[in-house]
Amino acid sequence: MRARVRGVHRRQVRSRLRQRNSRAARGLAGCRSRAPGRLVAVSDFTFIASVNAIRYTGADVLLVDSEPRTWNMDTEMLRDHVVRRATRGGRLPDIVEVVHALGHPADLEPLLELRERFGIRIVEDAAESLGAGWSGGPLSGRQTGTLGEFGCYSFNGNKIITTGAGGMITTDDPDDAARAKHLTTQAKVQASSYLHDDVGYNYRLSNLSAALGVAQLEQLPGRIHRKRQIARHYAEQLRELPLTLPPHAQWADPTFWLYSVLVDPSRSEPETVVARLAADGVEARLVWRPMHRQPPYATADRLNGSIADRLHDLGISLPSSAHLTTEQQRRVSAGLSAALTVPG
Repeated sequence: MRARVRGVHRRQVRSRLRQRNSRAARGLAGCRSRAPGRLVAVSDFTFIASVNAIRYTGADVLLVDSEPRTWNMDTEMLRDHVVRRATRGGRLPDIVEVVHALGHPADLEPLLELRERFGIRIVEDAAESLGAGWSGGPLSGRQTGTLGEFGCYSFNGNKIITTGAGGMITTDDPDDAARAKHLTTQAKVQASSYLHDDVGYNYRLSNLSAALGVAQLEQLPGRIHRKRQIARHYAEQLRELPLTLPPHAQWADPTFWLYSVLVDPSRSEPETVVARLAADGVEARLVWRPMHRQPPYATADRLNGSIADRLHDLGISLPSSAHLTTEQQRRVSAGLSAALTVPG
């Protein structure tokens, strides 16, 4: 059988708004409405929807490189950059959209410092990290998507739970929640005769999809457990191979949405490994191309980019479905071992 992938302490109760897609959620959450002239710092290493959501609002983009501990945004580098800019009277980000990539939490403490010092709002892109969180340090016990002004989740078909498509945004601020709900329903003024007071959107998740999501939530603990079990098995099976295994910071409790590894460039290339696995009936994938190497964002301002480049140039994602059997996983590991040892 072919194996497939498909402020620290804030109120715990968050308003939840269902969205037709998580990209829409990020756009509405971060900028509320059209926002030309605003600057949003965002992870360079991410799926392009994270950045497209910013540009839909007319805001400007600042791409921020990753750091090797988590493969997420280098939040310390961004903090230091903002402090230097503030000292010189330069332009500061209005918002930071931080992506918890591949199911691993980002280091949020530097961003919380920026919020406290400069009032910079935080949007957490938790599309891939539902159930992940922090197990150590000041954020211990919190989950991704609960610390920013907004948390954005995806329920696309390839996520840990699904509504078929769509997503959800969460917030502690009732005014922000009301504004987002207003925009997602075509900005129609309630109790009016088709009066619309802004440019709105039809981004509502259907009740049927939401009902599916509620049922899926019952499966979430078991799927998180299985994802972590798969990650442990991969770590055991692949530890002797010429690979860099995915990060797992001491303070983090990741869910390993996609188990992704870096190949040794002196031994093979990711494209070659993926092709060899495909020939063996195993579907692996290359990781994202950084945003600064995407045509729409090639001229965007950015902070570094070398780590994101390395992740793309060396990374592959292995089959990681919660439904992956133990035997299928052994086959993936054996196929990867063979793919890495074939000459040429």
